[in-house]
Amino acid sequence: MKEVSPQFNELETAIQVNNLSFFYGTVRALESINMSILKNHVTAIIGPSGCGKSTFIKALNRIGELEGKVRTEGEVQLYGQNIYHPQVNLNQLRRQVGMVFQKPNPFPMSIYENVAYGVKIGEEKVQRGELDNIVESSLQGAAIWNEVKDKLHKSALGLSGGQQQRLCIARALAVKPKVLLMDEPCSALDPIATVKIEDLMHSLRNDLTIAIVTHNMQQAARISDYTAFFSTDESRIGRMVEFGETKQIFSSPVDRRTNDYVSGRFG
Repeated sequence: MKEVSPQFNELETAIQVNNLSFFYGTVRALESINMSILKNHVTAIIGPSGCGKSTFIKALNRIGELEGKVRTEGEVQLYGQNIYHPQVNLNQLRRQVGMVFQKPNPFPMSIYENVAYGVKIGEEKVQRGELDNIVESSLQGAAIWNEVKDKLHKSALGLSGGQQQRLCIARALAVKPKVLLMDEPCSALDPIATVKIEDLMHSLRNDLTIAIVTHNMQQAARISDYTAFFSTDESRIGRMVEFGETKQIFSSPVDRRTNDYVSGRFG
């Protein structure tokens, strides 16, 4: 299976993936993924269920290692540094490469404490006034400040699903990440909440690099600059089939399998 990928010239790469393979125990889930995730752009990962999309983005901040015995081959570079080097500090890595999951997961504490949590457990001590500013700016960055500013000390569990998801984004923003990974962040949300999250992604790309897994083809076309199509081979191993500018992937894909998927003929 030959991968189809674009050539980048003057655009800065945030994450460079070189021949990445991923194993759960002895089972190979991903085979030889090569991809450049560009700074201040949104990259969508699409493909049928079971093709390794979520496994792939979890490999970009090593959070997949929390799921049990896993192993990788190849390399993932974050601004030139291999995140799989033995001396990498995983806590620092996951602050630089934040993650928002499919189902909102606010902590059972106040809205304020949810956003402040990552900052407070960091290596540097932050004074209360500075912490207040971080919480406010993070909630503003996640486009939820006006909705919660008068109830910061109430439980985050009382928020709607869409508000909880934006709160989780604010929590990720509070530690000033370089990259934000999003694993189907809108799949459990209603259309109005989904629009707010999509609008938020458009604004965040000015400060962040975003990689998002989505099953929604219309969403991928709306919000991403680049799209990678993943699929499986006969042995059920996930591979990247094609990667390019989103408008090219959806209008004139090079690989027939990509065309079949985006046109709804399989998957």
